[in-house]
Amino acid sequence: MAASGRFLIFTYGTLKQGYANHYLMQDLISSDDAVLLGTRLTHHPYPMVVGPYGIPYLINLPEQGHRVRGELYAVSKPGLARLDELEGIAIGHYERLPVQVYEEKSGALVEAEAYFAHRSFGEKMWEKKGRVGLAEYGETEGEEYVRKQNRPPGTSFLDDIRSFVN
Repeated sequence: MAASGRFLIFTYGTLKQGYANHYLMQDLISSDDAVLLGTRLTHHPYPMVVGPYGIPYLINLPEQGHRVRGELYAVSKPGLARLDELEGIAIGHYERLPVQVYEEKSGALVEAEAYFAHRSFGEKMWEKKGRVGLAEYGETEGEEYVRKQNRPPGTSFLDDIRSFVN
């Protein structure tokens, strides 16, 4: 947690500016529940892959993959609850875990949290992707993203992930 009583959250995919779920960050900023602190990189390399429906996943396997570029936000407790809901913390889609990130210019290192692929499938997804990942979620990956309302009805996203990794 930041000194301001806010949580430092590192975003690396659809929550970043210009991507499908950034509307939530904009909402949080407009209600004073989040502040963009700027671009950061993970201190340690991590795998980042794109899974079913173009959804990006940071995988909790430090020292594998790349240093990942994303955005750092200071988020209030109510804002954090909204992010946790979007990321499916309660259903085992993502888990919010500590991550060290730094600013390239100053080298300032901070402890933050990021949404990692849930441990029940993260490593399997990395293996399924041939242990090849991304350093940054960009335009090409963003174009692959399928919004929740445009996904096949009557399917469980976690079942789709399990099918993908098996």
